[in-house]
Formats: sequence, C-alpha cells, structure tokens
Amino acid sequence: MTIPTRVVDEEFRALPLAALADAALSAARAAGATHADLRVHRLVTQSIRLRDGRVESIGNTTDLGFAVRVIVDGTWGFASHAELSPATAADVARRAVQVATALRELNRERVELAPEPAYPAAQWVSAYEIDPFSVPTPEKVALLQDYSQRLSAADGVDHVTASVLQVKEQTYYADTAGSSITQQRVRLHPQFEAITVDAAAGVFETMRTVAAPAGRGWEYVTGADGRWDWDDELARIPAWLAEKVKAPSVTAGPADLVIDPTNLWLTIHESIGHATEYDRAIGYESAYAGTSFATPDQLGTLRYGTPVMHVTGDRTEQHGLATVGYDDEGVAGQRWDLIRDGVLVGYQLDRVFAPRLGLARSNGCSYADSPHHVPIQRMANVSLQPDPERDTTTEDLISRVDDGIYIVGDKSWSIDMQRYNFQFTGQRFFRIRNGRLAGQLRDVAYQATTTDFWGAMEAVGGPSTWVLGGAFNCGKAQPGQVASVSHGCPSVLVRGVDILNTRAEAGQ
Repeated sequence: MTIPTRVVDEEFRALPLAALADAALSAARAAGATHADLRVHRLVTQSIRLRDGRVESIGNTTDLGFAVRVIVDGTWGFASHAELSPATAADVARRAVQVATALRELNRERVELAPEPAYPAAQWVSAYEIDPFSVPTPEKVALLQDYSQRLSAADGVDHVTASVLQVKEQTYYADTAGSSITQQRVRLHPQFEAITVDAAAGVFETMRTVAAPAGRGWEYVTGADGRWDWDDELARIPAWLAEKVKAPSVTAGPADLVIDPTNLWLTIHESIGHATEYDRAIGYESAYAGTSFATPDQLGTLRYGTPVMHVTGDRTEQHGLATVGYDDEGVAGQRWDLIRDGVLVGYQLDRVFAPRLGLARSNGCSYADSPHHVPIQRMANVSLQPDPERDTTTEDLISRVDDGIYIVGDKSWSIDMQRYNFQFTGQRFFRIRNGRLAGQLRDVAYQATTTDFWGAMEAVGGPSTWVLGGAFNCGKAQPGQVASVSHGCPSVLVRGVDILNTRAEAGQ
C-alpha cells in the first residue's frame, strides 16, 4: 500500500504558532534566558469499548496548550498555559524565567545542552493512509460489532470485549537557536478478547488478539493495509480458547523456549528498553519503576547476552509508536546501537544527558505527554534485530527443540526495580516435542535474570519473523507521564529457562 503524502491538519496550522513563538522567545531573552523553547501541544483521543457487541463507552478528549522552557544561569525554568495568545505566551515565558531564578540556589549541576542544528520551517507527518478521526464513529462501532459477532457466535464463547484507542498528536516546537518544527502523529490500538466461563467451578479463561498497537491509520483496523489478518485470527481464537481450557497444567522446571515476537516485545521493553535509559542508569530517575543494573561504568564491557544479540534504539522506524521527525528538544530522529554482539554499547539520551556521557549529540529521546508536563528522557523504539545472514523461520527454531514450549502473545509480567529479575506470562503456550507443536499448556510463566535470559539466547529468527510490537501506556516520572513505544523483534530460541506453574505459585 502506498502511503500518501500528508500535511499537518489545517486546524492545527491555523493556530497562532509563529506569533506565540515570537512573543515567548523574545520575552525569555529579554528576561535573561540563555536558552528558551516553546512547545504547542494538541492531543486528540477517542476510545471506543464494546462488551458483547453493545457499546459500553465512547470517550473523546482534546488537550491543547503550550509550554515554555528556559535556562537561566544553568538552571531550568518551566511554565505552561492553555490560552494561546501572544500576550499570554510572553507572560508565561517571564514566569518560566522567574521559576529558574528561584531554583538557581538549589541547582547542584549546571545545565548544558548538547548542540543540535537548527531546523527552520520543518514539518513531519507519520505514515498512515486513513486518519481515524475522519471516519464516522458509527462506522467504527459497526466494524467492532462485526468483529465481536464473529467471536460470540462460536461455541464456548460466553462474552466478548472489543476496543480501539485512537490518538492524533500535533506539536509545534520553536527555540532561540532558530528551529521551528510542526509535526503530526497518528496511532491506534485495536483489541478483541473472547471469554469462557465455568459457572459451576467459578472460574473463567480468556484469549485475546495479539495484534500490536501501531503508528498507522484506520486501514490497520479494517485490514485494508494487509498488515494483520483479522479474519484469520478472529476465526481461530474460539478453538484456541477451547483447547486452552482443557490443556494440561505445565510442569515447573527448566525448559527450552521458542518465543514469538508477540510475546518477546514486552521482555525487551522491561529488561532492555527501561534498563538502557540513561537517567535510570545514573540513578537520576528512580521513583517510578526504579533504576537500572546496566550502569555507565559497564558501558562497552557488560555482557548483556549472546553474540547474536543486536539491539537498536530508533526514532525513525516507520509506523513505530515512538517514531518522530524531531523530539521535544528539536533533535532530529536517529537510529543507533544499544547492544551489539551481546555487549552494552549505548544508552537513550536527551540533550542534557548526552554531555554527561561524553557524547557530542543527543540521540533524540526527549518527550512530554502534555503541554503542561516538562519534557523528560523517554524511550525510543527499542528493537532486537533479526539474523542478517539467513532467514530462519519460527518453524526452523521449533524444529531444534526436543522438549520445550512455544509462547505467543503477552499478558501479565513483573520485574524488579533494577530491571534485572523478571517473570512473564503469555496468551498461548504450546508444548514442543521432537521439533513439533504438540498441543497447548496452561499456567505458564518464565522467570530469569536479564543477563541469564539473554545469555541463553541461542538463535534469532530471520527478517520474515520480525514483528513490530509495543505499548500505548509506558509510564515514567513524577508527576506521571505516559508514552507510546514500539519494539520490533524476531522469534528467538532460548535454552534452559526456568518455568513456573502460575497456579501452583498462587497456592491453588
């Protein structure tokens, strides 16, 4: 499918963007700021949720405002407002300078920004065909009802939930160095779940679609872009669910695993994505989800995994949830190595943290989820690369296992405050015997430390197995901020991983 050339919506471009920038940046300079930037941020969201084919909720929200950041004597100042007028922008800029001046005596480390070229009159729009906000809501509801009906018509399915979350994010960034950047991103997450209930036993079981959220348009939900076969998955879920209900409970102990990308993306997010955020690695961020075992003194020496492990940070991956043209500090999107040949070689950085690591340039990882939140260092699309030499299939990996488990889809998870000890479950678990799938198992979780797990990865699949997964709701910071992020990966083969029986662990 050819992605049409798109421009930022006229509704956003018609806002007094240049006038706000002129007023705010001029006022900040006059008040003594050595650096100032303005960010106008508009976030439009629609959430539709159905239960058993009936609309349960439809929510529409729009968040619009602007923020000004300044540096005064090496100290940050920040202020924001919802009224988009030049006079208010000038007042907000002066207030940001006042904040910086008040905080100056408390600042223990002078702010130094890594240099970045100016990008005057730049524009970037994400890759999508159909703006979901151009599709009438009744038409969207009708599609969700159709998908729900396909599931609920099957024997053994007692309830069905269906939902789609859609977001359009528009920003305008300008700074005293001369950048003026307008951007627009669209993303959505469709999800369908079948539920079977054993009323007599008082238990239930679920099976959910494993299609990832994506930086795509409404064509993704209809299947018109060919990226996800909704017809096939919806047709197969009832049988998978029926088999899961009758499946034997897993026997705890070490096992060889073939892990599908629809499950592995979350393990990457928690054990690599968060662990290679530089602010966590130096202990700057610790209040929300902890720090990281992957500290800078180990850069270039930490054996993260086997030599087949190559992980990149990427702000340019087409359809990635964390893909941008420029970040919230005006840094152009880039791709770089985090782990190469199994060794830690890089971090995710913004313009403040790059100089602390001795780098001349940020790799563009600054983001704020609201006009009223300060931009912080946030995760790029962090992805495990496939085998560059051969297109090993998932079936090839399964054929190398005598007795093990094939894991598909994500579900619950936990990890410690240093991103080191973890456990993950999934949607479907298939027993592997003599290189072939031999029916489902249930009550499965895999547990390991980060370096033990990735150090046991024997092989990665080829490009044909690579899938871009991800999440809409990665949380960080106080006050809390939420960001969307994608993680691409192939299928992998991991040897001798500890398997837990979740039912036994729960004392049942």
